[in-house]
Amino acid sequence: MAEPRLRTVNKATAPFPVNQFPNSFVDILAQNLVYMMATKQNMSLEGNEWEQIFAECIGADWKPSNVGLDDIVLDNCCWGAKTVFGQTDIEHQEKVRLICGRNAITYSFGVDNYSKVDTDELGRMVLQIWNERVSAVRQIFKFVRTVVLVKSKDYRDYLIFEFDTVRYDPELYFFKWNKRGNLEGFEKESGQHRFTWQPGGSQFTIIERVPQERLHISVKPPDQIDKATILKAVGFDKSWCEIISHRLPEKSSEIRQVDRVTGYANKIEKNQESDH
Repeated sequence: MAEPRLRTVNKATAPFPVNQFPNSFVDILAQNLVYMMATKQNMSLEGNEWEQIFAECIGADWKPSNVGLDDIVLDNCCWGAKTVFGQTDIEHQEKVRLICGRNAITYSFGVDNYSKVDTDELGRMVLQIWNERVSAVRQIFKFVRTVVLVKSKDYRDYLIFEFDTVRYDPELYFFKWNKRGNLEGFEKESGQHRFTWQPGGSQFTIIERVPQERLHISVKPPDQIDKATILKAVGFDKSWCEIISHRLPEKSSEIRQVDRVTGYANKIEKNQESDH
């Protein structure tokens, strides 16, 4: 049977190909890094700061979410952002460990005695929670990515790369407990360690390979701007601060009455629970 003719369909395109950042990306990133090094007494660069910087670098909107997979939005594409410290030889770093939320088996599946569950079944549950999060975001955005910033301990060198945020097929992995009591997932084909799940706290970690196409930049540290210089630059004086009070105000009779009623109700509730 002949194939039917179809009308041309306009395929959706991402803002830019994976790891091919806009031309102004490096300049804007460097400006932010130098500014932070110049103004922070102790240099640090945490996840929410990296989210905002990356959004600025690509002209996107920063919209923090509970899921953590769509904190940065540009048209039909969204990103989750991760920061990790790099190894000593950051130029040749091949892997990173990314903390990817809490996958609570007890909450999601009602399982609280992990020792009685087969390790592969337990791993399937862990991955299923992750997969559901990814699916929920992909219902809204055509393209879902993760962007990673690997930072050197002295904050001079950085690796930046991104990859598509995907679901993981549990059938491709096997799981076993390690000596620390954490569940680890491995690729059946290669034997490579890919996941770690900690029962205490339910923390889920994905071990991601650093792609060949990644950006490595080195930033020259600026001289730090001292506090006095900054305060002078913004025109600070004593009028900027106002003392509102020196002690907690006395409660009104109405508020005291509400507190008494609430306390009495709580006492009755506790007595009823102890009777049971």
